[in-house]
Amino acid sequence: MSTATPSCRICGGPRPAEAGAAAMAGWACDRDEHGREGWLCPACARRHVRDIESKLDVEWW
Repeated sequence: MSTATPSCRICGGPRPAEAGAAAMAGWACDRDEHGREGWLCPACARRHVRDIESKLDVEWW
């Protein structure tokens, strides 16, 4: 995993750098078709949970 602070790949919201486990629990990590790691903020993860579970390509969200 990289040392840079990731942001949400949909809305661009920053992931808290100095947050505890409770603040980080809502963030979702996934990999795209090229194996690149991506992060979703809690709001985007909730909004797209069915898309994530059905493994739809991001272009369809």
